[in-house]
Amino acid sequence: MGLLQAALVAGGSVLADQWRDYFYCPALSSDVLMTKGIKKAGKGNENIISNGSIIAVNEGQCMILVDQGQITEICAEAGEFVYDVSTEPSIFYGDLGENIVNSFKQFGKRLGFGGATAKDQRVYFVNTKDILGNKYGTVNPVPFRVVDTNIGLDMDVSLKCHGEYSYKIVDPVLFYKNLCGNVEGEFTRDRIESQLKSELLTALQPAFAKISTMGIRYSALPGHTTEIADALNEVLSQKWTEFYGIKISNFGVSSVTASEEDEKTIKELQRAGALRNPNMAAATIASAQAQAMQDAAKNTATGPMMAFAGMNMAQQAGGMNAQNLFAMGQQQAPQMAAPGATWTCSCGAPNSGNFCTNCGKPRPATGAWTCSCGTTNSGNFCTNCGAPRQ
Repeated sequence: MGLLQAALVAGGSVLADQWRDYFYCPALSSDVLMTKGIKKAGKGNENIISNGSIIAVNEGQCMILVDQGQITEICAEAGEFVYDVSTEPSIFYGDLGENIVNSFKQFGKRLGFGGATAKDQRVYFVNTKDILGNKYGTVNPVPFRVVDTNIGLDMDVSLKCHGEYSYKIVDPVLFYKNLCGNVEGEFTRDRIESQLKSELLTALQPAFAKISTMGIRYSALPGHTTEIADALNEVLSQKWTEFYGIKISNFGVSSVTASEEDEKTIKELQRAGALRNPNMAAATIASAQAQAMQDAAKNTATGPMMAFAGMNMAQQAGGMNAQNLFAMGQQQAPQMAAPGATWTCSCGAPNSGNFCTNCGKPRPATGAWTCSCGTTNSGNFCTNCGAPRQ
């Protein structure tokens, strides 16, 4: 009875698998990265694709055909396709006589397996749209190098930032082989979300190092998200792109903050750097002296006269005062303005830099002058036409 029962099962399964199938996948949500295709029409085993079956692929999807655990076909173009390379024949497609003979061969094979098929064929649909809304946040501070050449600042600060990023499956074959595999139903993003977040936060430190070398301050990071995404892809390319088949498409920064101590240090150094300018230092001292005079006038305990006398004694004891600093600033002003003095090139164009904006010739040496005939001279008379120096 066992052989007869197996024969009945084998015959029934072979006949059921003769029907042409229709595989279709509706729109995939952002939570589903890959799903197994389901037969919308047809009968028989779910993991058998009959010859002549139709597979429909939507926009934003990539179809993968797996035969006996091996990828045999892949298609990322939207449309309807006919599958005509299946190892399972169908009497409803192609040459009827040849397919009947092949069907009886399959009947013999299945009889040896108790009536069940010894094949496994599956259709998978991979979501190739941007996977949005992946949140991240730095629990521990990330080092960031702050460089300000204006004041000679070069220090490391600790940053905390949070926001969202989106990624995209750019290589469905790598994604299938190395992440999801031969799943029965859906492969959702929550199964890899924790791992991706951990690797992303690890890559933030070298990515921030690349951003800091570009001279971007940490407070300006929200305005340079494209550069951050490029830096992260460069750091993660070997792991995500070349192994997972995933690439970061967008990176958003909601907020970025340094520690209170680091922000205070940076502000003090920037303030000290600004006071290297004598005029700025003089203005600061003048403002402080004005405030001190106002406070002295309000002093009712010792009297305003005693307070002003204390200010004069402090000034006579030594140190710079505002008047001396303003004088130093005036002395530096002509020196800074000297390189910007205008000069006339031999082509007739007036310039203030070291090269002519019209013809690109270099600025003549100090003491040189250009005659109306176009000759550059250093004496009091033109060596070409003899005209006196104007």
